[in-house]
Amino acid sequence: MKALISAGGRGTRLRPITYTLNKHLFPIANKPMIFYALERIKETGIKEVAININNGDKEIQEVVGDGKKWGLNLTYLEQKGGALGLAHVVKNAKDWIGKDELLFYLGDNIISGSIKSLVEKFKNNKLDCLLALSKVNDPTRFGVPVFKGERIVKVEEKPDKPKSDFAVTGIYVYSNQIIEAVEAIEPSQREELEISDAHTYLIEKGAKVGYEEITGWWKDTGKPEDLLEGNGLVLATIPNKILGALDKNVKIRGRVFIGKNTKIGKNVNITGPVVIGEGCRIKDSSIESYTSVDDNCEIRGTDIYNSIVCSGSQIIDCKKRIANSLIGRDCSIVSENFTKPHGHRLIIGDNTQIEL
Repeated sequence: MKALISAGGRGTRLRPITYTLNKHLFPIANKPMIFYALERIKETGIKEVAININNGDKEIQEVVGDGKKWGLNLTYLEQKGGALGLAHVVKNAKDWIGKDELLFYLGDNIISGSIKSLVEKFKNNKLDCLLALSKVNDPTRFGVPVFKGERIVKVEEKPDKPKSDFAVTGIYVYSNQIIEAVEAIEPSQREELEISDAHTYLIEKGAKVGYEEITGWWKDTGKPEDLLEGNGLVLATIPNKILGALDKNVKIRGRVFIGKNTKIGKNVNITGPVVIGEGCRIKDSSIESYTSVDDNCEIRGTDIYNSIVCSGSQIIDCKKRIANSLIGRDCSIVSENFTKPHGHRLIIGDNTQIEL
């Protein structure tokens, strides 16, 4: 069995951050999102892994490398023609897949547990397709299985009126029949090859399709609020460890990880779960629950809650509490009194959201 990770697309719902950063590299608890997919695949024992990337994308290759960090042999596949649907990702990889079985993993999915049991069930039950399911509050955002008794008879893509409260998560296991399916289906109204249509094709052709409900939590991190929730869920599992230097008056409560060469100065309160990376400088601030601060950030005179601050950013003397926010790399957020004449000075790109 081989594994294929999708890491292309445009990330339109996460703009403006995704104008300059592939969403699969966005840090969750200070670790690029795609690393979680690689870790889960490693647990299955699969060694041959391909990552689907956009045409001309070099950023993922620079960050992930050759896969030796995870004991994997990595191949990068550019998606010819652009983002044309998940089934097209598989179709684009058909020569690399060859005659092997396939674990298909969407790189913007994060789950709490191992996927080893999914692969084992697929093999033990001699299935042609295994779908990982999870109950969700809004199935209209996902592929939704239609059941007849205990059997899946169809998968509908983003239905207006879902026939179940399950979502097909972004983790699939296939026999080589998936190649026939993605070759046979037609583009949808969105002009994409839908993976749900490929699943329905397999069902209608009599393939043996099974499913497994994911235990624990699963997050599809397509929207800002999903990223924050996923970040919070991962932070709840971080080790409690202090590697940096703390002023004697720093107050820490809950689970907190602080990286090397970070200096936490006077008048700082940290309430976990929180992770703070390496080389940071923080003083006169409160870093509150479910916040991650990446490497080489400076925070002074500011309170932050339930937010992700990417590397190299500075947040100085903000009089208002920052909450539920995504702050990209090398950003500068300072008080209106930081420069003269006083006032709110804004340099804003497309699709930016600001509350003053």
